[in-house]
Amino acid sequence: MAGISIRGLAKNYSGKTNMAALSHLDLEIGDSKFVTLLGPSGCGKTTTLRMIAGYLTPDDGTIHVNGKLMSSKDGVVSPENRGMGMVFQNYAVWPHKTVYENVAFGLKLRKMPAAELKAKVEHMLALVNLAGLEGRLPNELSGGQQQRVALARSLVVEPDILLLDEPLSNLDAKLRERMRTELKELQRRTGITFIYVTHDQAEALALSDQVAVMHAGKLQQFGTPFEVYARPANRTVADFMGLVNILPAEVVDGKHVRIGADAMIAMDIPEWAKPGMQADVAVRPENVHLDVANAGGPGTLTGTVTERTYLGNIVENLVRLPNGLEVRAQSHPLLVAEPGATVTVRIDSTQYLLFPREAGAKPLNAAA
Repeated sequence: MAGISIRGLAKNYSGKTNMAALSHLDLEIGDSKFVTLLGPSGCGKTTTLRMIAGYLTPDDGTIHVNGKLMSSKDGVVSPENRGMGMVFQNYAVWPHKTVYENVAFGLKLRKMPAAELKAKVEHMLALVNLAGLEGRLPNELSGGQQQRVALARSLVVEPDILLLDEPLSNLDAKLRERMRTELKELQRRTGITFIYVTHDQAEALALSDQVAVMHAGKLQQFGTPFEVYARPANRTVADFMGLVNILPAEVVDGKHVRIGADAMIAMDIPEWAKPGMQADVAVRPENVHLDVANAGGPGTLTGTVTERTYLGNIVENLVRLPNGLEVRAQSHPLLVAEPGATVTVRIDSTQYLLFPREAGAKPLNAAA
């Protein structure tokens, strides 16, 4: 198995600094961890994966695997000599080869004895739940089965590291969910280091031991799924990781902020926030509570429901506050507040964060 150390990794396309795909990335990936590189298109996650795989040469920085230098601006160890497997978004299975032949291909290149090869392929097919399908061609398989063929082909050669580039993006929602469970169980059974690229926040949270949130070629936060969702490092991470309300606020003193004209909210104020400063409060919709009895009190706001969306296990409510801002709140389906109803809004004082006001930044509600 293997751990990966990335130091100062950078890549500029066309040699132009204003086209930087990646800027001085530092990342430590532990042995046998499932780590996801998460971010929107163009954030640098696939560029990072391709440099780890050895397909791209960095313009600066280094990649070490178990202390061995694999990549630098002076050269890279070739992909076939890095002890890594890779699973692509489009599966990349050979259409003219059977399931067995696809999985056995890498072992045949290594001239493995036939009996040992057969045993390894059969074991791997059982591991990915494809036993009994050895003789089928890819066009006789479902999308999920083809993806498992690609996984088996990469895993059967026993790589130290498995790289996965958005491998579930072509599957339907139900199959994606099922494959997420299978991938997580597979990583735990094999103990291989998985590095997974996706733009899907739910996928990253469900699969990962750690998530590297990337934006505009830079690492924004590296932590557990809980940390990046519940304790985002900055406004960018808070905004990207699921639904969030970001409301303008003023720091009143060392223990309070004011939202709107008169809603005083108690919270732990970070050291950078001084009285009179303008800031932003970030809070998830599940931590915004509604009361149709209009029970006021400290730290509450009064608003009008403008939209109610029934989602089965929850209802999403959009509430307009007196200052014109809108806040999204999730409630139990039995709490009925139809559009036009006046409600009291209470923000859970233990579940929101304060960020510096960014120049030109606009307030956000969860619908934005």
